Amino acid sequence: MKHYDIVIIGGGPAGLAAAIQAKQQGISSVLVIERDVECGGILQQCIHNGFGLHIFNEELTGPEYAQRYIDMAREENIEILLDTMVISMSKDKKIKAMNTSGILEIQAKAIVLTMGCREKTRGSVGIPGDRPAGVFTAGTAQRYINIEGYMVGKKVIVLGAGDIGMIMARRVVLEGGHVIAVIARGSIVKGLTRNIVQCLEHYNIPLLYNHNITKISGKERVERVTIAQTDERKEVISGTEKEYECDTVLLSVGLMPENELSRMAGIEIDRKTSGPYVNESMETSIPGIFASGNVVHVHDVVDFVTEESQRAGAGAVRYVKGETKPDLAHMNVSVSNGITYCVPQRIRYEVMPEKLDLFLRVDDKYDKASILIKNGDNELAKFKKTNLTPGEMIKQSVKKSLFENVKGDIEISLMLGGDK
Repeated sequence: MKHYDIVIIGGGPAGLAAAIQAKQQGISSVLVIERDVECGGILQQCIHNGFGLHIFNEELTGPEYAQRYIDMAREENIEILLDTMVISMSKDKKIKAMNTSGILEIQAKAIVLTMGCREKTRGSVGIPGDRPAGVFTAGTAQRYINIEGYMVGKKVIVLGAGDIGMIMARRVVLEGGHVIAVIARGSIVKGLTRNIVQCLEHYNIPLLYNHNITKISGKERVERVTIAQTDERKEVISGTEKEYECDTVLLSVGLMPENELSRMAGIEIDRKTSGPYVNESMETSIPGIFASGNVVHVHDVVDFVTEESQRAGAGAVRYVKGETKPDLAHMNVSVSNGITYCVPQRIRYEVMPEKLDLFLRVDDKYDKASILIKNGDNELAKFKKTNLTPGEMIKQSVKKSLFENVKGDIEISLMLGGDK
């Protein structure tokens, strides 16, 4: 059995940032385990720009952003196991992994989970019809086109107006294909507003709100799909069905944090985020096991993943050095009235930094509103906001002094200050 102070599971932007942070804070025994043949995670196939605006103050492509952290990891001489799959993890921080050398057993003092997320598939949303070739998740299509060099189709319909779906609609057009439409199942687009403009409007790609695919038809390859209008509850309106000829369907219907290992170890999972409950140091319900990035909650900006992972790496360092205090009292963070979740979900006042970033999402579009933080009936803070949308995560910084006299838990809600 090999022994390490800190083991990071996942070599994407989150894992590399956590590893670099740990090494720079004096931990020499750091291991990164990556299941792919190279580090960088999903960014390696995201060849569009828009990355790095917060961290590097410049626009980078996904591979450029990833390469900067790969280079930094090399400079820090961080040990990385590539093409290695973690198959089990226990709460006492024992890890079993597998690669071409066989089974590896590893004992860590602290673990940082950065496994990322995966796309929901056709089975997740239950689209009926035939089972022909030509149905891809948007991320799979992105890999085929950008890395493998294969065009996925000529006449394409995209279901789901998530970021990857809109980006891939543009990519298909740039490669000479035709996108019939991008379909939003509700009245709200789940992706960033900038992608609606840059990927759809600039390329004259139709965006159909309140529609859904009700049937996929075809023998060996997709031949046509049936699309219908939906009501406020996203249920199909009978009589509105239309058939469209196409050869490809791309699905951008949501992402799920990869937490099979977390559940295996008995880590408590938040049903709202599908990721672990974490505190202000990104520590899970098991002391010494930390998590960050898309394994905790799905981000829309990779720079925020990096910042969050640096916090997780620093938390793991303090744990290994014995600088953390066990059994500290914590405040639970609950949400209501328009806020769908908050990360972190627990805050320990004694060890929280002077400024803490809270990550929030709303459930609908709001032109004017305020984020209200309360302790019982006591209002602690109110932050005015405009143009809130579910597709754009809110990063709200709060000062430690805000919680100085707080007893019990806190609640974060939305107070409307204008039309919804």
